[in-house]
Amino acid sequence: MRTLCASTLIGEFFVIGFAGLVAQRMSDLSAGLVWSVSGTAMVLCLALAGVVSRPGMVAVGWALQMGLIAAGVVVPMMFFLGACFAGLWWASVHYGRRIDEARARHATSLPA
Repeated sequence: MRTLCASTLIGEFFVIGFAGLVAQRMSDLSAGLVWSVSGTAMVLCLALAGVVSRPGMVAVGWALQMGLIAAGVVVPMMFFLGACFAGLWWASVHYGRRIDEARARHATSLPA
């Protein structure tokens, strides 16, 4: 699960950075506010990519996905991109856990 989730989060890191550039250009928000929010979200993506397998971190990832969708208020395209990344997050968690379970079953079935 860790690899799939981390890959999704790294993709989000770049999308958030580009969305920050768009928000700075297209909104009336100050550059300091835009980059405070975008920078915090980008750092959260990187930090979460490193600890996503720890308890409770998947829920933090879901909160990040909701924040990404909410960014559509400032950059309307983020409604779509946030929903896409929420779908990718779900798939990463769901299929990542299935892969982890399959690996565990395979490891227990190997002769010692």
